[in-house]
Amino acid sequence: MAVQHAQVAVVVIGYDDVAHVADAVRSALAQGPAVHEVIAVDDCSSDGSAELLKRMAADEPRLKVLRRPTNSGGCGTPRNDGLNAATSPYVMFLDSDDVLPLGAVDTLLDAAVRHDAPVAAGLCLRKELPSGRETPWQHELYAGRALVDHPARRVRLVRDTLSVNKLYRTDFLRGHGIRFPEGRFPYEDFVFTARVLAAAPSIALVPEPVYIWHVRRSAARLSISLDRANIANWQARIDADQLSYDILLGAGEKRLAQATRARFLDHSLRMYARELHLRGAEYRREWWTVTRAYLASFDEADFASGPAPGRVVARVVLASEEPCDLGRLKEFAARPARLNPPYARADDGSPIWSARLPQVELDHLLVRPAHLLPAAVDAALRPRVRGTVLRLRLHEMYGRMAQAGPEAVEAQFVERDDGRLGFSGTASLTAHPDSDTWSAEFPLDLAALGRGTWDLKLRLCFKDGTHREITAHAVAGAGLLSRRALPSLRHAVLLVQPYATHSGALAVRLAPGLSGVTDVVRRRLKRFFR
Repeated sequence: MAVQHAQVAVVVIGYDDVAHVADAVRSALAQGPAVHEVIAVDDCSSDGSAELLKRMAADEPRLKVLRRPTNSGGCGTPRNDGLNAATSPYVMFLDSDDVLPLGAVDTLLDAAVRHDAPVAAGLCLRKELPSGRETPWQHELYAGRALVDHPARRVRLVRDTLSVNKLYRTDFLRGHGIRFPEGRFPYEDFVFTARVLAAAPSIALVPEPVYIWHVRRSAARLSISLDRANIANWQARIDADQLSYDILLGAGEKRLAQATRARFLDHSLRMYARELHLRGAEYRREWWTVTRAYLASFDEADFASGPAPGRVVARVVLASEEPCDLGRLKEFAARPARLNPPYARADDGSPIWSARLPQVELDHLLVRPAHLLPAAVDAALRPRVRGTVLRLRLHEMYGRMAQAGPEAVEAQFVERDDGRLGFSGTASLTAHPDSDTWSAEFPLDLAALGRGTWDLKLRLCFKDGTHREITAHAVAGAGLLSRRALPSLRHAVLLVQPYATHSGALAVRLAPGLSGVTDVVRRRLKRFFR
């Protein structure tokens, strides 16, 4: 079906983002004749953004510039302003620091018109800058083309909380009074998306990328999704989650409402739990108190709807009045989950989280297939002049590992930014019955990997042909996570830094040659002066 022309309004919002807003606007205009208007809403910037937009509008009749007289403090109000000003049958939203890939509007508009759907949604790519590494957002939803005639028929839609990777029929939003929360309201997309789903539209899904979400972790002003170091951010996320639940439940969409609980357990709770060890004691106490209060509002069905790792993390938080077991929680909240020892049992022999918290039961571990178990592997990297060795140790887990029969482990080092495979090997696992462990070793040539940050990825192979893909716990102590300079025939010198990621997994940074040493020194000085 040919896409109709001049059908779409793209609302671009920005505040003090003169460095990026022009690129966002150009990406919207470059979509071609399907875009009738680009409405740039400047939220009272003081950095020259409004003046830049006005100069662009003088040469582009499709560009309309709205300038708010006062700053709204959030994203919702300027988006609502743009929606109010839109004259096109369809509308999209774009943030000033992101871009639309070529063909995004045509792809979404074609799906919406073809299926007469009030909403069309496509794949969003998270793009890390400056590395350029791309990660698809909620890619399971966008594996192929589909028409969902009611959101409750695909509850996973609740997990895609973004408003920007979607095209909406303007009269649908206005007819149902669907707007963003006004003023300073972090995570406004949670609420907007809940209001959309509560209106029960049919939704056309397409697998093509339709939005590029730029992630700038070194930016002077972090985005809301990255600025997680204060408790107000966590409270705002909980508030948005609760409001989303209330909206869906109030609309009679009980399955979708419960899916928001599962989303919280599996995504939000696990993500923040992985970062608790990075925060101070006061933050951790406040986080624990706030989280316990929110989880107390969940019922048993809410917990049952969530995947096991998030559910267990929640049970631990509820069971203890004070923060506890943060290192173990961090790794159990990882993706994939790792349950590190010790493996405690209740008086009747059933698995429990710990002797201190016997009420947190782990009975599900006795019935889960081996390829879904949160297997725990310790990894120690020992860089040496005469050959580096990677040592792995797999732990028994309530008898399930022995039952599964681990035979071999495949190890890979993958470059984090570009996905290059730098090393791949397989080794047999040797059983140590006296310690309930299995071990394996890999000789490594770190110089052959080259510059970059390399993540260790493992695959456990069991006797029945199944496998479990996991990461490994980075063993600390005895200088194992210290930076070393190794002589190298290939590079003269190789700086090696094994370290534990935020989730406790082993990774290694390599900086070869004198230029690598210089880069490391420069980055350390930059961090120091910052």
